[in-house]
Amino acid sequence: MESNRIEYKKELTDSLEKEVVAFLNYRDGGVIFIGIDDKGTLVGVDKSDQLQLIIKDRIRNNIQPSAMGLFDVILEAREDKKLIRIIVAGGMEKPYYLRKYGMTEKGCFIRIGSASEPMSQDMIDSLYSRRIRNTIGKMESTRHNLTFEQLKIYYETRGLHLNASFMKNLELLTPEGKPNYAAYLLADENGVSVQVAKYADTTRVDLIENIDFGRCSLIKAYKNVMDRMNVENTIYTRIGVPLREERPMINPIALREAVVNAIIHNDYSNGSIPKFEFFSDRLEITSAGGLPYGLEMEDFFAGHTAPRNKEIMRIFRDLEIVEHLGSGIPRILEAYGRECFQISRNFMRVVFPYAQPLPKKDDLQKIAGQTGKQVAEQVAEQVAEQVTEQVTEQVKRLLEAIGGQAKGTKELMSVLNLAHRPTFLYGYLQPALELGFIEMTQPSSPKSPTQKYRLTAKGKALPGKGSDHA
Repeated sequence: MESNRIEYKKELTDSLEKEVVAFLNYRDGGVIFIGIDDKGTLVGVDKSDQLQLIIKDRIRNNIQPSAMGLFDVILEAREDKKLIRIIVAGGMEKPYYLRKYGMTEKGCFIRIGSASEPMSQDMIDSLYSRRIRNTIGKMESTRHNLTFEQLKIYYETRGLHLNASFMKNLELLTPEGKPNYAAYLLADENGVSVQVAKYADTTRVDLIENIDFGRCSLIKAYKNVMDRMNVENTIYTRIGVPLREERPMINPIALREAVVNAIIHNDYSNGSIPKFEFFSDRLEITSAGGLPYGLEMEDFFAGHTAPRNKEIMRIFRDLEIVEHLGSGIPRILEAYGRECFQISRNFMRVVFPYAQPLPKKDDLQKIAGQTGKQVAEQVAEQVAEQVTEQVTEQVKRLLEAIGGQAKGTKELMSVLNLAHRPTFLYGYLQPALELGFIEMTQPSSPKSPTQKYRLTAKGKALPGKGSDHA
């Protein structure tokens, strides 16, 4: 069914650009399906590959300001038929308009309900007066003698070739024809730092390591950071019968998406840089800028997107580092929920608490020849030993705070004298839940405002609970 964010078209028509402009000017962007009629019936399209190229060319050439980096054209198959899905993000340089009509009521449209309506001149003037002018596409590079050998290699690896006009084609020039700040970020050498830090405990007091992976092409910086993330992301293993079990310290899909988002959507216009910080209990990934202009919190969590740096987004998609617009946040939410995000006006932080190691079991060679009862007793003893090792001071304090009566989050934080909710969630509550020492009173509604936590039989039986147990 068509809505404020969905448009159906039975076939490609002359109104395509109008619909795209309306979604670019709309806060949440939208999706256009070609191959579905107005009633929502799938009819499919012919010559789909050729149609994709035509659509990309029309959007690229017929809309101003440039929509490159703000749309995806995706071929899908449903019920043995092919259709095309065009994802359009809300742009930051509103108003967008049809090139041939200019910034007029005939050229500017916005989504109202399920229709694309012309803008009034007052609305056009209002949007233009608030247009974001400090985008990295319009900021001039601090250096003009830039080289792009790394970028060319990455494109050639994907079977793409950058010709003599690549800076213009990739929108790495200002309107005056000079290298812009996006070009500076993607050049072989620049002065932009991208740091990965590691601390000894849960605070920033004792810095163990701080490595700068930046000052090179942002693509290379991303790859270097990801290599480091993969080294740090311990894979816990347990030899089981009959299968080997594995659990990563941090969900690798969510980790990759968070790194990509921090690098692509960081606000570089004021000199800020993304930061990646490993603590003893969590990873924090911080980018500058908060939510992009015009995007609300609920839109963000719903997967709507408004790329802050469309030039970088476009290149990351060319190199297939980003799958398609709006795909990253839902993957993080699936693994960690909204609780992992801390969003303010000036920054966005993702906090990934570390998973607990798997309790170890003896391998098959060690237990060969033992009776089933002996094996069970040995495994239970090993599991108990490892669980004991995993009980942190925070978990012990939480178990003592709960005691014999179920308590909610606010009450527990008050008893523990904690003011920072993420510290409580990731340092106290989640480890205790994963170790099976506590349970929810409403397990079917984990986010209920009346949710409470109580000790399990395992938690009550833990030796030295709340005292000097080590």
